Amino acid sequence: MSLVEHVVFLLEEPSTEAALNTLLPVLLGRTRTFELHQFGGKQRMLNRLPSRLAGYASWLPPTSRIVVVLDRDDDDCIELKSTLNTLASSAGLRVKTLNANWQLANRIAVEELEAWFFGDWAAVRQAYPRVPPTIDKRASFRQPDAISGGTAEALERLLQEAGYFAGGLGKIEFARAVTPHMVPSRNRSPSFACFRDLLTAL
Repeated sequence: MSLVEHVVFLLEEPSTEAALNTLLPVLLGRTRTFELHQFGGKQRMLNRLPSRLAGYASWLPPTSRIVVVLDRDDDDCIELKSTLNTLASSAGLRVKTLNANWQLANRIAVEELEAWFFGDWAAVRQAYPRVPPTIDKRASFRQPDAISGGTAEALERLLQEAGYFAGGLGKIEFARAVTPHMVPSRNRSPSFACFRDLLTAL
């Protein structure tokens, strides 16, 4: 496998872009470059992926990789991953799940990007110090990827109870405030760990 020098990230939404702008230099190191492209919504992303991936397949250098990141939401994770793998394979790209010499990997935030923030509650507290310090110890929040009733909704509720975002959670603002404090190695979200480990293994 060729040495990876550049990684293209295809993302569902602007808040993921805001988070990764800060996290990727830490995860990829200073010797690799990256670019981010967000589609402004999950369905719009799924509709546009076939043509976008076909374009990449026609010119992707051997030193580049593509990573697709989107939320699971209410979808079945296995079925969603299978759909994404099929889209990539149909476009002519080698998928990590199927090929050691891969060009593209799909990673899913379970159930939403906000689970990755619950996975590093210490970072959330640094940005928003009035939130309760022991949220990550409570049974309902101990497993970030298994929070019921909507991860973003739960995060918004906790922040509003602490006096933040009275008019509704600003996802981009929140991501930009929290990610500088995040320590990838301590994140308890399994889906974040899967994303982190993919990049640190490059």
